[in-house]
Amino acid sequence: MLALDVHRLNKSYEHFQLKDVSFQLKKGYIMGFIGANGAGKTTTIKSILQMIHIDSGEIRILGKHIAEHELALKQDIGFAFGDVNFYTRTKIRTLTNVIKPFYHNWDEEAYYNYLKKFNLNENKKIAELSTGMKVKYNLAIALSHGAKLLVLDEPTSGLDPVARDSLLDTFQDLVMDGEISILYSTHITSDLEKCADYITFIHNGHIINSTDKEQFIDSYRLVNGQAEQLDGIKNKLIAYKTNSFGFTGLMHTTDFDPSLGLKAALPNLEEIMIYFAKTEDSYV
Repeated sequence: MLALDVHRLNKSYEHFQLKDVSFQLKKGYIMGFIGANGAGKTTTIKSILQMIHIDSGEIRILGKHIAEHELALKQDIGFAFGDVNFYTRTKIRTLTNVIKPFYHNWDEEAYYNYLKKFNLNENKKIAELSTGMKVKYNLAIALSHGAKLLVLDEPTSGLDPVARDSLLDTFQDLVMDGEISILYSTHITSDLEKCADYITFIHNGHIINSTDKEQFIDSYRLVNGQAEQLDGIKNKLIAYKTNSFGFTGLMHTTDFDPSLGLKAALPNLEEIMIYFAKTEDSYV
């Protein structure tokens, strides 16, 4: 079963448009959702969560159309982000007592197990929690009502490397039994290189690619060449930078020709994003 199926999603604003956004997340996996600021990540997430009205398209969660089963499906969705900016002077215990009546499948035992697992003290005020602890509190809430799809929006932003690595381990543990799936939107692409199974890349409101992580990275090559080689290869480059030694550019692996004498290497996710950001016509 698919945990999430976004099909030909369209949403227009005055200066921005989501255009036929489509991707699928299999149950029991982590999908990294990447793109520059303004690329459409937040609009897509808000569409999935029914926080905005879409112009056209379909969004199915666990096989059901969110527009037709919104209330029921939101019992199965957990949303975790990098902060908790409400009721900051309230204790964890008090805030949880406000939240839990909204969920029919609230499991008190599971909730306290997650508090223990995440080393959360329910007598602490929200304002006293570190950024990482706030993310873990969001996760504890989501998992205690049996959420099967977690939507994480910049959950590790502002965390130190040790805290980030601990959270990534937690995410991988959560999907291990195949029941929980995670859509993980972040600018910290190195996190996704550690934990994501799939990558969906959105650029200017258009999905560039959505596939498993290794295949996604392998579909591009970062090439280096001398200045005199640039004119002969320029039309095959997604984008390039010139330097005192020549040029460095990104191209599709299918366009790479070893006979051209260019040095080639696999890019990382950040490099792919950077080079796509250098052009407005990179849609294939």
